[in-house]
Amino acid sequence: MCGIVAYLGHKQAYPILINGLKRLEYRGYDSAGVALMQENGISLYKCRGKVSELEDYCSDKNTTSTMGIAHTRWATHGEPNDQNAHPHLSEDGKLALIHNGIVENYLVLKQELISRGYKFKSNTDTEVLVHLIQDIYKSEQVTELAEAVRLALLNVVGTYAIAILSADNPDELIVAKKGSPLLIGIGKDDYFVASDGAPIVEYTKRVVYLEDEEVAVLNLNKKLEIKNINSEAKKRAYVQKLELNLEQLEKGGFEHYMLKEIFEQPKAISDSMRGRVNTKKDVVSLGGIIEYEEKMLNAKRFIIAACGTSWHAGLCGEYLFENLVRVPVEVEYASEFRYRNPIINEDDVLIAISQSGETADTIAAVELAKSKGATVIGICNVVGSTLSRLTHAGSYTHAGPEIGVASTKAFTAQVTVLALMALCLARKKGKLSLSKYHQIINDLENIPEKITEILKLNDSIKEIAKYCADKRNAIYLGRGINYPVALEGALKLKEISYIHAEGYPAAEMKHGPIALVDEEMPVIVIATEQETYEKVVSNIQEVIARKGKIISIVSEGDTQVKKMSDFCIEIPRTEELLTPLVASVPLQLLAYHVALLRGCDVDKPRNLAKSVSVE
Repeated sequence: MCGIVAYLGHKQAYPILINGLKRLEYRGYDSAGVALMQENGISLYKCRGKVSELEDYCSDKNTTSTMGIAHTRWATHGEPNDQNAHPHLSEDGKLALIHNGIVENYLVLKQELISRGYKFKSNTDTEVLVHLIQDIYKSEQVTELAEAVRLALLNVVGTYAIAILSADNPDELIVAKKGSPLLIGIGKDDYFVASDGAPIVEYTKRVVYLEDEEVAVLNLNKKLEIKNINSEAKKRAYVQKLELNLEQLEKGGFEHYMLKEIFEQPKAISDSMRGRVNTKKDVVSLGGIIEYEEKMLNAKRFIIAACGTSWHAGLCGEYLFENLVRVPVEVEYASEFRYRNPIINEDDVLIAISQSGETADTIAAVELAKSKGATVIGICNVVGSTLSRLTHAGSYTHAGPEIGVASTKAFTAQVTVLALMALCLARKKGKLSLSKYHQIINDLENIPEKITEILKLNDSIKEIAKYCADKRNAIYLGRGINYPVALEGALKLKEISYIHAEGYPAAEMKHGPIALVDEEMPVIVIATEQETYEKVVSNIQEVIARKGKIISIVSEGDTQVKKMSDFCIEIPRTEELLTPLVASVPLQLLAYHVALLRGCDVDKPRNLAKSVSVE
């Protein structure tokens, strides 16, 4: 959510900024704007709507500049409109600021500034911050903008990633962060700033990731200067290579990023296993956790913390770990975890899962667990992300950039890594027979090929979508490890088609949800070959008795459920614990095609953001 791009150099800034904003559109936003440093001061252009609308607005404006900041906003404080869009100007018009995050004490600060005579044009917490910086710049009589920023941030409670221009300091760009990602790209004779690598990858691969409570001064005539908000200088900036390719950010001939990412799952899963599974020796090893493997083997309990789709992957992890490793597992919504005074012990292991590695609630859960002495393992998709730097150890999913807001390949890659972790620990603890260990490894190796076969059903799933497209509600049912698949399938449908959908354990239907079933209710059932197959058949019969329409996901060759279904999708037979990897794919395709038929923006669904970096 929200995107930051900034540039300082000798090139024209505006094309770089606009291109960068387009690269960040996947994060979700409702308005966009740019501020450019020009000879007569700062020029500000912003509006509600898409980046393309901002381009239209600027088409007859003077955009000549070699320095500027740009932003896409996802509304938190104040509705989406032109006034609330970023950047925001100080009252004297000499400072322009963009901001990701939330200033939690903005109302207290705002009242103080109002008492000093400041007037506000927006409802945002960001305008409070830029006025606060101006006030300190004047009242404290500091000579450097960076010092005014530092002093202002000492008064801020909350999270921020900011970039600031000053008409009085036209050669400098000031950036700072706490709890929201920000990186600095270092070019040959220029600087780039962004909230992730996508806007700058075509210009440079040399980046510095700002740490929390750091303030950086970018000036072409000086070395990069970084201090913390206590004014302690960083000895040197650690320059890293940006692990991202421009080709990965293109659609590659697909109509939408989401469809491309669904079809990338065989590769994403293979890449997530590469180097971790030795098929000749039937050995699973994850290098990223070796140092803390003993802690994991001796853990009395695993806690999995995540949000959204990653939480569903965590539920799959619960089944995998408890079944294979035989250790108790609790799966927590990261957003609730730290607010319920959880019991965390030093022999607990917390596994934090996040596609972006920047999910604010998940990061907060990590910090809480670390403060209690627990070992924290991360699973994320973005190298250099906050989560990867905060956790004791972890594993990257290697799914490649996921641009579509509705997560697809990240889910299956996360489940793959969880399966590898469970297999590794189970074998070393002696909880899994050698024959079963080999069987699961072999089946896991075959998953990419099985998904490739499922993707060939795309056209037939499109036909099923025609039945669902005009419905207002849907129910998804699954049992065992397929219950999280039902939850994930329902989430995909509601996220991108705006049809109300809910997932339930199939046996829970009779405890309330069955009251919703009628001839207009599509009921999507994951009825693959599993231990509870006959129980699922009984649950389907209960739905049919109430005239519900059955869309079933069954194992190849199934006859019983197929005969009972109005629509049926057959998928390759798979080891029961690995069925989420194959059963989730047709549900992703179903949601995609339903959303298309309803005329929805598949890649950028309303009100949603890709990386939820605020609470």
